[in-house]
Amino acid sequence: MNVFISMLRGVNVGGHHKVKMDELRTLYESLGLSDVQTYVQSGNVLFATQQREFDRLAVEIEKAIEQRCGFHADVILLNVSELRDVVRRNPFATRQDIAPNKLLVTFLSRDPGQEARDKVLAMKIGPEELSFGAHEYYVHFPNGAGNSKLPTAAIERALKTPGTARNWNSVTRMLELAESMGAQLAPDSQPQV
Repeated sequence: MNVFISMLRGVNVGGHHKVKMDELRTLYESLGLSDVQTYVQSGNVLFATQQREFDRLAVEIEKAIEQRCGFHADVILLNVSELRDVVRRNPFATRQDIAPNKLLVTFLSRDPGQEARDKVLAMKIGPEELSFGAHEYYVHFPNGAGNSKLPTAAIERALKTPGTARNWNSVTRMLELAESMGAQLAPDSQPQV
């Protein structure tokens, strides 16, 4: 069994696209996914499956959400190894002045390409610091995300790919949960990736 982390874009944000986590767990289980658990109310779902086709699985989940909930939510899927790499690539990891609740990671559905990255890096972004990983970008909000003037919509237009953001505390906690699930599913080996 392989452990996956799925992050839904725009679920339970600002009173829109509401879905209860128990309903989301039931939906994932109806797709044949096992050991389904959710983390916080923003559409983070961890599960195990034999399936290995990421793209097909993401589309299946998106279609099921649209059919049962009445709205489209982009699904970003990562396996444990990929999420571990996101944590490892954190460009702010050695800095003591970065509070975890002021660091957001935006997970992208695909690689936007270097030209799009360069466009974003050329933008004036104020006191925030932005750095790209492989299929994600990290933003440090020194004054908090709620006080930011970061041109998020312009960044998304430049990247031409959907993404969903999670704060650093959520990212590291989901990795802990996924690694624990992997260890339970394969008690005599390393966590499944």
